[in-house]
Amino acid sequence: MNEIPATPPAHERFAGLDLLASSVLVIDGAGHVRYANPAAEHLLEVSVKSLSRQKLTGLFTNGDELAALCEQAFAHKYADLRQDLTLHRPAREPLHVHSIVSAAGELEVVIELRENVQQLKLDREERILDQSQANKELIRNLAHEIKNPLGGIRGAAQLLELELPDAHLTALREYTQVIIKEADRLQTLVDRLLAPHRRPHIVGDVNIHEVCERVRSLVLAEFPAGLSIRRDYDASIPEFRGDKEQLIQAVLNIVHNAAQALRARIAQGDAEIVLRTRVARQITLAKVRYGLALDLHIIDNGPGIAPEIRDRIFYPLVSGREGGSGLGLTLAQTFVQQHMGLIECESRPGLTDFRIMIPLP
Repeated sequence: MNEIPATPPAHERFAGLDLLASSVLVIDGAGHVRYANPAAEHLLEVSVKSLSRQKLTGLFTNGDELAALCEQAFAHKYADLRQDLTLHRPAREPLHVHSIVSAAGELEVVIELRENVQQLKLDREERILDQSQANKELIRNLAHEIKNPLGGIRGAAQLLELELPDAHLTALREYTQVIIKEADRLQTLVDRLLAPHRRPHIVGDVNIHEVCERVRSLVLAEFPAGLSIRRDYDASIPEFRGDKEQLIQAVLNIVHNAAQALRARIAQGDAEIVLRTRVARQITLAKVRYGLALDLHIIDNGPGIAPEIRDRIFYPLVSGREGGSGLGLTLAQTFVQQHMGLIECESRPGLTDFRIMIPLP
């Protein structure tokens, strides 16, 4: 009698799937993971060895949704099942994926998971907007709470100085002046916090390249040697209605921060900032769809933003530089949002990219 050839192990039968960029899992009839390609390891942040010991329902807290799709595939109800899912994992961020489930013979199901980038982007934008709104309320309330006591402290120090005896005036005046100067410094900080909410929004025609050129000349005047600010403009971008001074301040805050972060490379003479303008199409900003949007990138080749503050850089009083006020990016985000736009940031050592998006007519 001829022997029936043994079925090769799963890792040999599905070895060709190792080269795919999308994540692939093979599930057996009992719901166990038989195979996972390297992309699945990366997406799920679990090694193949660990995956092979688990049931599909154990990978996610809502794994029953995916298991139900597998049951339908085992029953051969469909050639393949496609569905957008949010897969929740213990102690990790949820995964927004597009899943494709299909039968592979009688006893196995192939699951392909592709990260839903658009959903991730929408969620990130929503977090930024919620954070910005909370920041505005916090800043406004905190500034008003600080402002009144500051005036009393300064006034009391001035009155105390007038009452000092002549014999000790010179020695003691130093202390009253410290109180007055520190009160003035805090008053300036409070005024900066309240500035975006006080200043009227002056609307006119804005050419984004005039804004970039103004910022470029200001920063190069401060850093005349060792820094290159390269232009990469799309001349077809139309003018739009906006507050030119606010946009100059927003772009200047970001470019100036980049220049400060590049001090080591400026000393070496190879520091570079790129101002890149493009038109983005079919962009969603603050849950509103726009046909056209300005896509301005401010890119530097500095050390990158420290991981511990990367998610908080738009919070007020958060600074990655010693002596920084932590207000520059907060004000920039506020000014751009007043133009119905948004600022995003991606950073790693050697490349930091701030992206400003504003709707175009």
